[in-house]
Amino acid sequence: MDVALFVTQLLVVLGCIVMGTRSSGVGLGLWGGAGVAILVFIFRLVPGAPPVDALLIVLAVVLASSMMQSAGGIDWMVSIAAKLIARNPKQITLVAPLVSFLFSVGAGTSNILYPLLPVIQDLSYRNGVRPSRPLSLSVVATGVALACSPVSAAMAAMVTLTDTAPWNFELVDILKVTIPAAIVGIVLSSIVVNKLGKEIADDPEIQARIASGEIAAPSANAAAVQAEVTVTKEGRNAAIIFLLGVAAIVCFGLFKGLRPLDADGGPIAMTPVIEIVMFVVGTLILVICRPKVSEIPTMSVFKAGMVSAIALFGLAWLTDTFLGAHSEAIAGGVGGLVTAAPWIFALGVFLVCVLTTSQSTATRTIVPIGLAAGIPLGLLTGMWAGAFAGIYLLPTNGSQIAAANFDHSGSTKLGTKLVDHSFFLPSIILAVTTIAAGALFGMVWG
Repeated sequence: MDVALFVTQLLVVLGCIVMGTRSSGVGLGLWGGAGVAILVFIFRLVPGAPPVDALLIVLAVVLASSMMQSAGGIDWMVSIAAKLIARNPKQITLVAPLVSFLFSVGAGTSNILYPLLPVIQDLSYRNGVRPSRPLSLSVVATGVALACSPVSAAMAAMVTLTDTAPWNFELVDILKVTIPAAIVGIVLSSIVVNKLGKEIADDPEIQARIASGEIAAPSANAAAVQAEVTVTKEGRNAAIIFLLGVAAIVCFGLFKGLRPLDADGGPIAMTPVIEIVMFVVGTLILVICRPKVSEIPTMSVFKAGMVSAIALFGLAWLTDTFLGAHSEAIAGGVGGLVTAAPWIFALGVFLVCVLTTSQSTATRTIVPIGLAAGIPLGLLTGMWAGAFAGIYLLPTNGSQIAAANFDHSGSTKLGTKLVDHSFFLPSIILAVTTIAAGALFGMVWG
């Protein structure tokens, strides 16, 4: 192989990723597609396979999720989550991230966190807990949650990569590693994060705001804040239907005998199962809850999902084209390095998450390299999940900005030097603890 040619093509791939990151949003997909054009028409590589299965899963899930959101289902889920957090205000640095994680897993999106942020801020401050602690860890926990959700775009990308020969590592195999790893990671991280920053009574900035009358002193006797959402019967029903759909997907994954048979007489793969179930879920929500179909394209879940799909399309196609042309070299060279030091794979996923703020893009970009390198599937999956915390290493995500704005005490900061913000250390801590736990669970159960 011509090393210079390989390096040049690799620089094209990395350059398109960097340019896509600078453009953000759909720009990721556009630059990915432009990179495919360069590799195919200039370097004469054979076009890789577009991630059709992953895209179809994303579209089906986004449609069902948007139907649920339009019917008020996410609002209902937020109201339940707020009540759970309010029950244990003194342990909010642990409870809030766990609740945010679980509801993001169920909804398949981290957008559910936004209405919870003022609830977390208010309850923590009134109970004398520095708000930056539960706020920062709750934000980061929703990133890892998407490695544990059967209906996230990242999981769609992962399943379509591993649920095929010769790996045959299915959805349930992934979940039995990622879910316990993430929970252990959140619990351990909450212990450390609960020590970050000064206590409210010892923080001169917060005390100065209290003294000036800008904010009130903490008072656990104040009336409990409520999440700013409207709860309806239709919303409750829509959420229940959606969550039952998620449960059905897990059941089909656990019990292969429930699935119809394919042409070879074996159970059909989970990819069409997820798509079918999500279409049924969306239809049931349409019939029972009567959301306005015309509003679906305006839903935040729909918009975010379409952006993710476009980014996934372009960048996944780009990396598949490059990896397909150099699979032997990567398996022999990079593969040997990754096999000798598997943490390099986790670092790769983490860094792509940092650069693109997209877990699905990181999955389609780095996981194929790990598979080609022969990393055991359980180990690979555990590290993959923890590395998702990387999307919050830089203070550029909407939920980080929202958390800082909701924190009237000023303890949650976005910083000025990229590494001095309130989410930097929680991102690293959760990544390390979840990767370690995931590697352990992966080696035992994978």
